[in-house]
This record gives sequence, structure tokens and C-alpha cells, in this order.
Amino acid sequence: MHFYLEPGGKLTGSIRVPGDKSMSHRSIMLGSIADGTTTVSGFLEGEDALATLAAFRAMGVNITDPEAGRLTIDGVGLRGLSPSDQVMDVGNSGTSIRLMVGLLSGQSFDSIITGDQSLLRRPMARVITPLSQMGALISSREGCPPLEVKGGRALTGLHYDLPVASAQVKSSVLLAGLYASGQTSVTEPAPTRDHTERMLAGFGYPVERQDGVIGLQGGGTLTGTDIDIPADISSAAFFLVGASIAPGSDLTLEHVGVNPTRDGIIRILRAMGADIDIINPREVGGEPVADLRVRYAPLKGIDIPVEEVPLAIDEMPAVLIAAACAEGVTVLSGAEELRVKESDRIASMAEGLTQLGIRNTVYPDGISVTGGEMSGGVIATHYDHRIAMSFAMAALRATDRLKVSDCAHVATSFPGFAELAVETGLHLEVAAE
Repeated sequence: MHFYLEPGGKLTGSIRVPGDKSMSHRSIMLGSIADGTTTVSGFLEGEDALATLAAFRAMGVNITDPEAGRLTIDGVGLRGLSPSDQVMDVGNSGTSIRLMVGLLSGQSFDSIITGDQSLLRRPMARVITPLSQMGALISSREGCPPLEVKGGRALTGLHYDLPVASAQVKSSVLLAGLYASGQTSVTEPAPTRDHTERMLAGFGYPVERQDGVIGLQGGGTLTGTDIDIPADISSAAFFLVGASIAPGSDLTLEHVGVNPTRDGIIRILRAMGADIDIINPREVGGEPVADLRVRYAPLKGIDIPVEEVPLAIDEMPAVLIAAACAEGVTVLSGAEELRVKESDRIASMAEGLTQLGIRNTVYPDGISVTGGEMSGGVIATHYDHRIAMSFAMAALRATDRLKVSDCAHVATSFPGFAELAVETGLHLEVAAE
């Protein structure tokens, strides 16, 4: 499946993007190991989150089919999961496999987790290392999936200093810590998204947070609860950028999660000169939520603050499209994490920007982009959903037609993206060839 885009246009109206993917994953995982029933609304019915749902069903958890983002989970308790009679395939979802391997390390049974060809190339050593130090036994294919997790291991809590800021590694260690004896804690070199900590607290599990250290005691109990998942700011990011770069745009994004460990995209775009208003801020189920109104404004290049990078790591491909439309040079550094996403996102974005005539220089941990006029052309996405959606927004400022190739993976995080983009004003057609 490919996107074909005519140049120009503007984004207007009022829309709600799908529910937060990070929270959707965690709602299934924690609801499954809680005592009692958990009701979820706003669940993202994308392929990644559905892969997590299928995996926990395979381990004996009764989960209703999502209907308009609502589902019910009959939790089996911390020790109530059953062995799957099959290899659990989580498709393209790095979040699923990295968090699940932590949770599965504490089970009494063996498990095997695999994924698609893209996932099989993604490094897992950064979660295997701390989990092994806790006593887990995990086999991999040269540090990549499939991962075979040995059951019946006695885990011991540890303190782990994260070498790189990563919410996935932090969460994996904390989930293993639920099954470990004693205290498990993690120190972050920089703040990362804190949905795991917030949601554990929502399930009644005590979590200590102080001065960059997050810790918990093993052996507690989670209690079923109601979870309302806000719209995903990572999905909203494409529209924030699109409306910022397209003259005449005036777009409102409704009920967006603005968790302070996720809202780096807003601060970065504002620093570039974007016109973004935060309207009706409120709290829903322990998570801050607001409506975001964004209007076109001329952008300028900036040095992206290093401390903001972990708070907007998934949004960086979209930010680089904004950089391509800004006056001057934008410099991104401290973003090594982008090298190990669904694609090497630094390399993928550099390749696409070069194709559109935008000058850029690649570094091991980032990229510099010089704003200019974007031409048309054919963009290779490397089967990465965020690369596809970012370059779709580039058409708003391109001078010629764009073809964005291999976009089927967009459904992993943003089902209905093309329809919503057309509704707001993007000149986009979807075709098989």
C-alpha cells in the first residue's frame, strides 16, 4: 500500500486522533495480572496494541473484543497467567516484546516471543542485560528476537542505572520487579514517559519516585480498575506539524494526552515559532489531557534541547519535517535511540529529506537539517509507520507530487490515518501500487 499526495493544501477543522498506544499496551498487561475486572475506554485498535491483546489471551486471560475503543479484562492476578500453547507473535511491536519479556521473566512457565521481519532485526540486549542480572534466563538470536524466556526462575530485585534514557527498558525492569524478591529500582539519565508508573499506581500498586529514581517492592497486588485512555500525542504530532507548516491552517486536536513526560513535541515546535494553544487542560484517570489548537506560523531552525529529546523521541521524524520547512538550521543530537526503532529513523529521514532536496548532515546521535524548498519524488519508508506519516505531511509544502511507498505499517499505530488526513485537508490517495 502506498500514499500518493498532491502538493499544497491546509489543515482545518476539529478531530480526535486514536488512543495512546503506550497506554493501550500497558492497560492490557497490567489489567491481565490484576485481581478483578478492568474496563478500558479509548483503547487503540491498531495492530501493535491488538498484538499485545492476543498474546495475553493466549496466556489464558479473558479479554472482550474492542468495540469503539472499549473492552473489559478479567484479570487473573499476578501469578495467574498460563503458558501459551504457541509462540507469541507480536508483529511489529517493540513495546510489546520489550515489556513482555520483563513480565514473562517472573512466570513459572517457558515462553517464546517473536515478531515480523522488522522486529527480528531490532536489538534486545538492553532489556536482556538487566533482566539477566535479576536472575532471568533469556535466549535470543544474537541479541535479537525470537526471545525464549525460561520460567521458574527466582528473580531478585536490583538497582539499575539506565545507560540510555528508555521508557521501554525502565518498564521492562519494573514489570520484572513485580515478581522479584525485595526492591527493584531504576535511575534514569533523563526523564522518559512515565505511563507504567502512573498506571501501576492506578491499579493500587505502590511506586516510589524521587530524584530520577523509580522503585517498587515485589510481591504486591494489582486491583482491577477503570482506565480512560486519551488521544495519542505521538499521533497528534503529525497534525501539529502539518498545520504549523501549511499556510491558512487552523486545526484543533481534541482530548490529547499531555503527560509532562510526553509533551516535548509541543515545547520543541513552540521554540521553533509554532502557534499552539493548550485549551481546557484537565485530568482524566490520573493523566493530564487537553485540546490543542494549532495555526500556521513561520518556523525558524533551532538547536533542539537535549533534555527534550527523550520526551519527544517518537515524534522526531515529524519534527524533522518541520525543520525542513523552517528558516535556518535545526540540529538534533542525543537521539541515539532513533537508530533502533522500526527503522534507523535518522538514516530513513535523511534519505527522504535528501530525495526532496533538503540539505542535511547525519551524525551518530542525530542530524542537522537546513530548511528550504521541498520538491516531489518517491519516499522509501523502510516499512516504518512514523516515516510514512511524517513524509505525508511534507506534501503540504512540496512543489510536486509525492509517492510515499510501503505504508501498510501505518495501521500498527494509527488506523484511519489516511481518512482523517483527507478530512482535514491533505490531498492524499491510497493505492495498492
